[in-house]
Amino acid sequence: MRPKPDPIAVGQESVWNYPRPAVAEPCSSRIMIEHRGQIIADTRNSVRTLETSHPPSYYIPMSDIAAGTLRRAEGSSFCEWKGAAVYWDVVVGDSLLSRVGWSYPSPSAEFVILRDHVAFYAAPFDRCSVDGETVIPQPGEFYGGWITSKLAGPFKGVPGSRGW
Repeated sequence: MRPKPDPIAVGQESVWNYPRPAVAEPCSSRIMIEHRGQIIADTRNSVRTLETSHPPSYYIPMSDIAAGTLRRAEGSSFCEWKGAAVYWDVVVGDSLLSRVGWSYPSPSAEFVILRDHVAFYAAPFDRCSVDGETVIPQPGEFYGGWITSKLAGPFKGVPGSRGW
């Protein structure tokens, strides 16, 4: 059952106008991740993935992630569109954030733009932002989208959205 999309305000885009299957596109917005006083990532060269009912996930080039903060984590998963994913821990001083990032080392042909990029869940970090606006994490344990005021929902992950 498809829910009724929220009204779209001036300057917003609706996640209900995003495609399915998902797509990936270059993004020049400034994407930042901060934790315990350290900049973990800062880029204007991300790739955002768009999928119906989901806020975008931002994939950051590994070259724009602070050296020494990424550590390969155990486990993997598979996306029907992007391919096999691996997971990443983030280490900041004596703090370990377990499995907070994921990437596609050998993405499918349609998502080759994601190679050498890592996406992150927003919730574990002190602050994640898009063009200076602090994001709200996408609801749900599994989803990694970043919600800003420029998006109209409702967003997959809220209670009752399993069948969307």
